[in-house]
Amino acid sequence: MFSSTIQVSVFVFVTALIGFLTYLSCRGQNRSSQNQNREYFLAGGGLAWYFVAGSITLTNLSTDQLVGMNGNQMALLALWEFSAVVGLFVLAKVFLPVYYKFKCTTTTELLEQRYHDKHIRAVISALFFLGSALIFCPAVIYSGSLFMQSMFGVDLPLMYIAVTFVVVGALYAIFGGLRAVAVSDTYSGVLLLTMAVLVVILALQAIDYNFDGIPVERLTLIGDNDSPIPWHTLLTGMIFIQMFYWGTNQVITQRAMAAPSLKEAQKGVFAAAGIRLLIVPAIIVIPGIVSYKLFGDIGDSAYGKIVATVLPDWLSGVFAAAMAAAVLTTFNSNLNSATALYVCDIHESYVNKTPNVPKLSGYVTVLLCLVSLALIPVYQQADSIINLIQQLYGLLSMPILSVFIVGLLFRNVHANAAIGSVLFGVALYSAMSFEFSPMYAPFGLHYIHLMFVTLIACVSFALISNKVIFNQKAEFSLALYKEEEAK
Repeated sequence: MFSSTIQVSVFVFVTALIGFLTYLSCRGQNRSSQNQNREYFLAGGGLAWYFVAGSITLTNLSTDQLVGMNGNQMALLALWEFSAVVGLFVLAKVFLPVYYKFKCTTTTELLEQRYHDKHIRAVISALFFLGSALIFCPAVIYSGSLFMQSMFGVDLPLMYIAVTFVVVGALYAIFGGLRAVAVSDTYSGVLLLTMAVLVVILALQAIDYNFDGIPVERLTLIGDNDSPIPWHTLLTGMIFIQMFYWGTNQVITQRAMAAPSLKEAQKGVFAAAGIRLLIVPAIIVIPGIVSYKLFGDIGDSAYGKIVATVLPDWLSGVFAAAMAAAVLTTFNSNLNSATALYVCDIHESYVNKTPNVPKLSGYVTVLLCLVSLALIPVYQQADSIINLIQQLYGLLSMPILSVFIVGLLFRNVHANAAIGSVLFGVALYSAMSFEFSPMYAPFGLHYIHLMFVTLIACVSFALISNKVIFNQKAEFSLALYKEEEAK
């Protein structure tokens, strides 16, 4: 009982300390009503590179990563992180110069500039919004609640823990905007990475650094055809998944667009890439592999089990606070970004050009929170959280990426041709990736290959329909990247 009291006390103290440090960093900042969108969603363009790096890192790294990837209990999942480094470099050198050139608040604002049509911006924003509402927000709340429940060994219903996360995360998103989200991300990120590395070291000590007895297929980085990531998928869909996630996804790019200059933003992205290369792969696979040797194939319970086993009681409260912070920052980052998409791309274009941004954002945030809680029972039925997320987001990722690729590489493409390609892509990927479809997994292709097929099909659909239906000839042009970069 005394041990549990110490755990909870340390957890509450560390969580409150992060909140207090965030308040100190954010108080007194300019809240000018001249440009509410820029202040609320881009922190007034005032994020230093270390806040950009910290926010990008912890927005991506949460319980759905730590619990989900370790739940596969194999080294192969590290390939997601190694390939993510490429995605971050593409963000820094390809996408960011364009976003800064057009002074974008949302990534989808670029589409309106390139296609000269506000409707395509709204359509893609709606898809991103649905992705956050139906996939990422409920998944991170569910996985975080599950971890906290298993770590503390409490008998509280999962939904009670989830409600607590949702309420606290919403407070950050509503009252602090992106500035509070990014600052809390950074403080929390330092704590989480430190504790996660400690778990790796203690886990390795628990097996005396001896991997004997673990099947070879769980230790290899070269996956065969039956593995979660066959090696050949790295040559097709994997790189485009990373381009989409790091280069066009509002949740990630919003942090990089909030720096005072392009150079500062790129510095932050490169720092995030270094963390992704040197630290993250180990913390998302080694604990899971060790848990396989100690406990067998236990799936998504692996990370919580190994943490509870190797961490001394006096540190478990600190680790719980770090994990709670990871859940909160990923959740409130998704809330803030989804809200930005709705307010800037939909509400201001079709409902009211000059809304009260903080008030409207609060309403949208509350709606997203309620949807997240309602979907938790759905995620409780998943065999693997991370695999389910990847498959579901495949419905949106490649169709959306195709619109960005066509818009950046071609001129004179009708917006409706691009919108049509998105609808075509969602239908095509659905038909190829869900078991109830007669087109399921054609030729036995892995879902990552199917993403690549979907991307090629969407780009082709847009260009062909542009010519046949709208009688416009697309002009291939890289001129955009030859222009002077934004300062």
